Amino acid sequence: MKKNALTAVVLGSIAVLGLAACSPASESDASPSASASTDAVAVDPAADAAALETIEWTDEDGVPTLAFDTPLTVTDIATRHIADGDGEVIEEGQNVTLDYVVYSGTDASQIYSTFEAGTPEVVTMADGQVVEDLYDALIGQQVGADLLYVYPDTSSEDGAAVVMAVTASSAVTPLERAEGTAVKPAKNLPTVTLDDDGKPSIDFSDAGKKPEELVVQPLIEGDGQEIAEGDQITVHYTGWIWNGDQFDSSWDRGAATSFTLASGSLIDGWVKGLAGQKVGSQVLLVIPPDLAYGDQESDTIPADSTLVFVVDILAAS
Repeated sequence: MKKNALTAVVLGSIAVLGLAACSPASESDASPSASASTDAVAVDPAADAAALETIEWTDEDGVPTLAFDTPLTVTDIATRHIADGDGEVIEEGQNVTLDYVVYSGTDASQIYSTFEAGTPEVVTMADGQVVEDLYDALIGQQVGADLLYVYPDTSSEDGAAVVMAVTASSAVTPLERAEGTAVKPAKNLPTVTLDDDGKPSIDFSDAGKKPEELVVQPLIEGDGQEIAEGDQITVHYTGWIWNGDQFDSSWDRGAATSFTLASGSLIDGWVKGLAGQKVGSQVLLVIPPDLAYGDQESDTIPADSTLVFVVDILAAS
């Protein structure tokens, strides 16, 4: 549950910088995109490849630094393999954690670095979940691989590109649903029922008084790794207001979602409630307003709402 965007599937940096399939660099995006910008400029793959060859990549303590003449321009999304990795092979369906440094093609200044921010991003290697060019550059590579990912910056006055040094830091295969040992929940909590696919529904009729403190009730105890604050996690979840109104569900969107388990990115109730749980677990969270959105409205959630979530923890890295 993101703190500021309830139904967002991808996190801010990926969405802004062009790695996710619904990003500005995506062919599927209805807004002006990197590919759409080529309507006025003929796509020239040979010229783009030549431009990428001029970029110099150096490493200092595992953090990439790029140097290139400016302005650097490309006519379409372009990638260049820099170095092989030595980890496991990246496969279809996996969640791949990416660290990257972003540069302006206008003046070669650094825009952003996950190495400095401490928040790498996760992309899912599946159709519609990641930009096709990035998928092609990563699939079959080994964890640790380095690549350049460059695309036209439609907001740039000089037509310069966004230039990214990308490292595939890890790859994990997420579960499809929670799996493990069923746990009998405490009394006076909402009753959770799962359909054949694992999607939860909830009944508040037997719930007792609305809790004033955070409730963390495992419903299924998994046997995977224990997750900690700062981990990249993949989950399926559904959220309700205590009155029973559903306001969000990854199940309804048809895809699990990934994010960093960190304060500031997620509501505090999620961070406090999920840290220490294991991959494979399903957890019922009842989150009081002070650990959710407090006295502020958030989309369809009224101010001072107690929130209820059922969360399946599918992967962590």
